[in-house]
Amino acid sequence: MISASAVGGTSSNQSAREQESMEVDIPSDFALAGPSSGSTSDWPARSPRVDESNNAWLNKPPMERFIDILDQLDTKVESLRKEALVLRDQKDFLAMSVDLLKNNEYLTGLNENERDEINCYVQRISNRLGTVELNVCTVRDQAQEDSLHHVNSLIDMIISSADPVMSRQKCQQFLNACSTTDTSVYSDIDPTTVCTDKKFESALLGCTLDDQKTIKKRLQALLVYLTQQTIVH
Repeated sequence: MISASAVGGTSSNQSAREQESMEVDIPSDFALAGPSSGSTSDWPARSPRVDESNNAWLNKPPMERFIDILDQLDTKVESLRKEALVLRDQKDFLAMSVDLLKNNEYLTGLNENERDEINCYVQRISNRLGTVELNVCTVRDQAQEDSLHHVNSLIDMIISSADPVMSRQKCQQFLNACSTTDTSVYSDIDPTTVCTDKKFESALLGCTLDDQKTIKKRLQALLVYLTQQTIVH
């Protein structure tokens, strides 16, 4: 809530004491508060008042005061969106790790009771992860939705593969499609000998720029994991 006097100006019959008590619910240092400088639980306690003693701000026309406050809100919304994207990436990485574990070849070396115990544990973790809902909307048309679905399907095929070496090579091909300047995270294979997957590249180009960035991060994390798995194997 924004007080009328804070935006529209103070009347001549108001005392200095009344002016000092006026406030808006927008922190004057809004852009500096929040997750980037502290936990979100600090927000309610970090709600400073607009400095009504600031003559430069008081002397601004009402329209400029509204714009200043909206600029602060816009900065805070963008900061919140970035924080949510980071959390969403973390959730996606955890989900990918769970899926990879489900298809780990070493599970075949366990007896039936051991496999059941592991699978139950994995399912319990997966269910708990499913209780976390993070949704940062990216505006897409139907063609972009279809392209994203196709890209995710191709990546899921890598995750479900039982051959870590082939999965790693395919993942590198996908990553090459994201950027020709990417350097391979492993050194035992010359990255120039690993071509770009044209089918994946075609689907990727149909995605939004935000989705392309997210896909690239996902593939980079997946390639690191698959490389470690291949070394162990």
